[in-house]
Amino acid sequence: MTKRKENSTNTLNEKCITEGCNLTYAVCKIGGRWKLLILCKLEEGKLRFGEIKKLIPNVTERMLTLQLRELEKDGLVKRTVYAEVPPRVDYELTEIAEELVPIWLQLSKWGEKHKELMK
Repeated sequence: MTKRKENSTNTLNEKCITEGCNLTYAVCKIGGRWKLLILCKLEEGKLRFGEIKKLIPNVTERMLTLQLRELEKDGLVKRTVYAEVPPRVDYELTEIAEELVPIWLQLSKWGEKHKELMK
């Protein structure tokens, strides 16, 4: 994944939107096709990359890697590398992400209720 230029239109627009609204900031941190699903899978505890991939079979390895990196950069996922051969890496929710659990449970209930109305 390449870095965006600091003065690119995309970067400036994102900065403007996320600094202006706390809700938009929060949604940007958990938004995207896979981030919430990854966070929900980690709710049960530490998982290795392969375990997450098995739980979310339709995500590509590249996309899973990118999403995990973003979640780690944003402080929502903790990545622990063990000095073993072969190397072992675990992912788990941070305390900040654990604060989101009741929120995404509520969103899930809302989705269940309204999904039926939209059919």
